[in-house]
Amino acid sequence: MNKNDTTVIFQNAGIVGAGGAGFPTYAKIDKRVKTMILNCAECEPLLKLDQQLLAEKALEIIRAFKQIADSIGAEELIIGIKKSFKLTIASLLAYLGDYPEIRLGLLDEIYPAGDEIVLIYELTGKVIPPGHLPLESGIAVFNVETIYNAYCCFTNKDPVTEKWVTVAGEVKNPVTVRVPLGISASLVVKAAGGSTIDDPVYFFGGPMMGSVGSLQAPITKTTNAILVLPENHLLVNKKRRTASLDLKRAAACCCQCMMCTDLCPRYLLGHPVEPHRFMQAAVYKDIQQPDIFLKTLFCPSCGLCENFACRQGLSPRSLMADYKAGLRNSGVRQPSGIMPLSVKPDRKYKQVKVKRLLSRLDLLKYEKDAPMTDISFAPKKVRLLLSQHIGSPSVPVVSIGDKVEKGQLIAAPGEGLSVALHASLSGTINEITKHYIEVGIS
Repeated sequence: MNKNDTTVIFQNAGIVGAGGAGFPTYAKIDKRVKTMILNCAECEPLLKLDQQLLAEKALEIIRAFKQIADSIGAEELIIGIKKSFKLTIASLLAYLGDYPEIRLGLLDEIYPAGDEIVLIYELTGKVIPPGHLPLESGIAVFNVETIYNAYCCFTNKDPVTEKWVTVAGEVKNPVTVRVPLGISASLVVKAAGGSTIDDPVYFFGGPMMGSVGSLQAPITKTTNAILVLPENHLLVNKKRRTASLDLKRAAACCCQCMMCTDLCPRYLLGHPVEPHRFMQAAVYKDIQQPDIFLKTLFCPSCGLCENFACRQGLSPRSLMADYKAGLRNSGVRQPSGIMPLSVKPDRKYKQVKVKRLLSRLDLLKYEKDAPMTDISFAPKKVRLLLSQHIGSPSVPVVSIGDKVEKGQLIAAPGEGLSVALHASLSGTINEITKHYIEVGIS
């Protein structure tokens, strides 16, 4: 299979990054790629599914990883995995003897080890320039579940219709389950025995970069976790912030100690992310150096600055996210031509251990096994979002009242960067809007 075949297959199968922003995988299938990295760093605390899936499906994932590499002529194949994932490492070692071109890259238990730029540096020693894609440096990083979806596509021509999700926090039985895309979050939480507290709050994604959501929200191709937390938890309070109050608190409390910058993973790699300078400029509305605001576009929003570094409980990440959104809505893009400074010599002493982070966030009590469990789901309807990835939304190719089978194409790739969408349930098309297609069982 050549590069063009793989690209077409992945786009038509709807394969995207199974975490983060959902970058369409076919766009990474490029002859410029010489180094391929499988990301099993399990970046966010409490998440389990990458290490579990790789342990359970090691051979299948290795085969698909190698097949993709062969299609583009990649020369270096690395599986980035934390040293603490001993069961998964043992599963990999059982097969890697037959794949000498693949090596393990063992990672320390730090956050955010799974950040793409951090991961690449840890495994290759290369610093991706600010604002550049890894592809421009000949590197492509793939999520574990993404490569498993590729295996299913290669082997059985299966499109993406399901998603693995870890359910943790205040639930009776933390689990990792495979669910149909578009199923409501309420059914997924029910599979973990339901909430153990009154008035729970639901985090979609990890505790650092996730967002508060509703139980009525549909599961998408990038939903990797649902965390159930008490309403008075400090992370919930942070998510219920307002920018105006954050700025007032910063004006009263920010002492320019620089801890937010000193512990920033991107700053430590020489990227121009300096939260302390941004805080000062934002508080005093100082626009004499507009580059301070423009450089917020290089912030990956990992959250260390406000959830760990700042002793005053301020919100540099959230405020920078507000400014980034405003700049992008105004058509402003990342400044180009900025080269990274040298990696900070004390970087290794400023890396944040996951256990310390969990303790700071009052999450240690939720660090429990969430075993991969085979549970059957039979939803009466699914709501499939047309935009579950970076780029243009998928375009519906069905009409209300049409009968569809699971796996059937219901939306074609849109113009530009986009992928197809498939029914995750056999049934009838109940509703089509500009945002979603609903399939129900009549």
